[in-house]
Amino acid sequence: MFTGIVEEMGVVKAVEMTSEAARFSISCRRLTKELIIGESVSVNGVCLTVATRDDTRFSVDLSQETMRITNLGSLRVGDVVNLERAMQLSDRLGGHLVLGHVDGVGVIRNRSQTGNAILLSVDVPSEVMRYCVKKGSIAMDGVSLTINDLIGHGIVVSIIPHTAAVTTLGVKGEGMSVNLESDLIGRYIERLIQWRPREPPQGIRS
Repeated sequence: MFTGIVEEMGVVKAVEMTSEAARFSISCRRLTKELIIGESVSVNGVCLTVATRDDTRFSVDLSQETMRITNLGSLRVGDVVNLERAMQLSDRLGGHLVLGHVDGVGVIRNRSQTGNAILLSVDVPSEVMRYCVKKGSIAMDGVSLTINDLIGHGIVVSIIPHTAAVTTLGVKGEGMSVNLESDLIGRYIERLIQWRPREPPQGIRS
């Protein structure tokens, strides 16, 4: 479980691709000294497992499914990524509850400056858009954001100067993709409303 508050940006140092999987080596200044092999780490909003580590970098393995449903398969050496360690139960929840299970990939359609903030208009897949509400939460490349507005098949989010400075959203432009995770609470509410108990097979009585 994560909070969507990015702790550090890392740099992809090596990419090993096969037809069915991939391994990324990522360097960063602080988190590598704290990570433990086997623990979860959010990379651009995707929950991955630390496979190896030393004092300067760590590696993570990506399955074929992860590459299919996220934009991590397009990462190349030199790309910058958002990093967050899994939360502890004693942590302040500065963002919102984020699982690191990406629901879909969005595309930035417009980037504009309004005052000190960057406004991003993002096309959102229908399977994610159904959970988007004005002033609700969404995770974008692992960053917890508030939805400013709903526009047709997408949303508008505001990137404040601090978020722009410490995450990759500060440098992403039009046409670039972002990993999206919808609000966990909304998905559970939908399931509870829609769920109906199945009738037991004929001849079986409780």
